[in-house]
Amino acid sequence: MNRFAFIALSIFAIATSARAEEEPLPDFAQDTLSGDWGGARSAAAKNGFLFEGGIKVDALRNRGALKDGSKTVSHIDLKLKMDLDKAAGWQGGSALINIVSDSGWGPNARLVGSQLGVTNIEVGAPTTTRLFQAWLQQSFLDDRLSVLAGLYPIDSEFFAMDAAGVFLGPQYGTPAELALTDTPSVFNNSAFGIRARWAIAPSLYAMGAVLDGVPNDPAHPKRTRIRFDDGDGTFSIGEFGWLPEAENEKFKGHAKVALGFWGYSAQRADQRDTANIDAGNIAGPARKMRSRGGYVLGERTLLHLGGSDDRFISGFARYTFGDGDSTALDKTLNLGAHLRGPAASRPEDIVGLAWTRGWLSSKWRDAQTIGGIATEHAEDALELTYRYSVTPWLAIQPNVQYIRNPGGTSGTSNAKLIGVRLELAL
Repeated sequence: MNRFAFIALSIFAIATSARAEEEPLPDFAQDTLSGDWGGARSAAAKNGFLFEGGIKVDALRNRGALKDGSKTVSHIDLKLKMDLDKAAGWQGGSALINIVSDSGWGPNARLVGSQLGVTNIEVGAPTTTRLFQAWLQQSFLDDRLSVLAGLYPIDSEFFAMDAAGVFLGPQYGTPAELALTDTPSVFNNSAFGIRARWAIAPSLYAMGAVLDGVPNDPAHPKRTRIRFDDGDGTFSIGEFGWLPEAENEKFKGHAKVALGFWGYSAQRADQRDTANIDAGNIAGPARKMRSRGGYVLGERTLLHLGGSDDRFISGFARYTFGDGDSTALDKTLNLGAHLRGPAASRPEDIVGLAWTRGWLSSKWRDAQTIGGIATEHAEDALELTYRYSVTPWLAIQPNVQYIRNPGGTSGTSNAKLIGVRLELAL
């Protein structure tokens, strides 16, 4: 999609109107560290401006894999959500501005070397403050259809499993095969694009997005920049989903089944051919391939505890796949359980246990063999975590991870991590 098509769709996305539904205001005084700002925060929210903020700090200690050691990373997230109906009489309009600041580097990059990763707030360019989201959204047809345009990360809506959101492992967010491709529009590096979502029925939905194929400027990874270079191409993703409890107003928990597919229009060099060329086994150039993949997922609350709607046990599963032409992984399986309210006296606490297997692609293994490196068939990650809610705005989350065959190479010792996440709602 060229620049003019993006602009045309952006204009379409903000051109017409529908009425948004009212939502209850948060209890800022109780639920946030900074409170209600003398009533100014509630007053702003009533007028369509909702301020949100959060801080996450992960401190992890590793033994095994690349190197023993400890690393700390942090993430600051500041959002301004705008109901444009309340703010400016723009019926059905909404907007979001989101600034993130990330610092620290190395739990995975320096200590573990896992293909799956160890924390979902570790980024490739440390000490980065950038505009992460900036979009406008318009609702149509009594909110059954919405169109969004702007800086938009696909992991904010696509392939999501709420039951898996408690885990630190990044593989429970963005599918590992997709995360390893050439710069997808996910945390903390978003691209400009268009997303449409259609509520086919109360329990059925379809959504799709088309975005610039290369977010920002890879030559300057700390900058936020919208550009459409000829070689970027586009990235497309679509998802169909079923929400079986969507019409059950009393239901609390998790219930979702979804199927999705994604792909890039630009081609990338085949990694096995590239390795053979580098080794002098064949003459170049390497074949060019288009990265493609998909996923199927399901999550379901299996049991409510103690007669309480707020305490429950959920299970989730997701199978994801990619072509493996240019990435180390070509298949991943996520399995896990989510226990909310392990005791009647701790209804907000969450206990999570999850396991992931990532299968190494045959082309990646061949490329390593050509370079004289022995490999394994798969990498496994096991995670146990407990999110302890100290107050409505403070949580402490001890975490243990065990990673078998980190990085997929033979002879690397298994990684054993222990750590804690500190989470604040500002």
